[in-house]
Amino acid sequence: MRARIYQKPRNTMQSGQHGTDHWVLEYETDNRAQPDPLMGWIGGGSTLSQVRLTFPTREEAVAYANKHGLSYDLELPPVVHVPKPKVYADNFRFGRLDNWTH
Repeated sequence: MRARIYQKPRNTMQSGQHGTDHWVLEYETDNRAQPDPLMGWIGGGSTLSQVRLTFPTREEAVAYANKHGLSYDLELPPVVHVPKPKVYADNFRFGRLDNWTH
């Protein structure tokens, strides 16, 4: 059985970081989803594709996978560059080194 451990990315429609501080372990199944001939619903043979475990740290998620004998893929989050906020009042600060232009 294979698992995927990753940190949930932030929502692209919002600038907040809520819900991105925990790590998620999802099982990867070998079964392909196929439509049910009677109802037309999409389903598969394994219910593990519906299981999503959350952990507060990456180390706890890896320890859980090792304890249960799961092979896993660890996806590290990308480094986020946070720009330094600029203050409008700094344009008029006394002792400023560069010239002030319009």
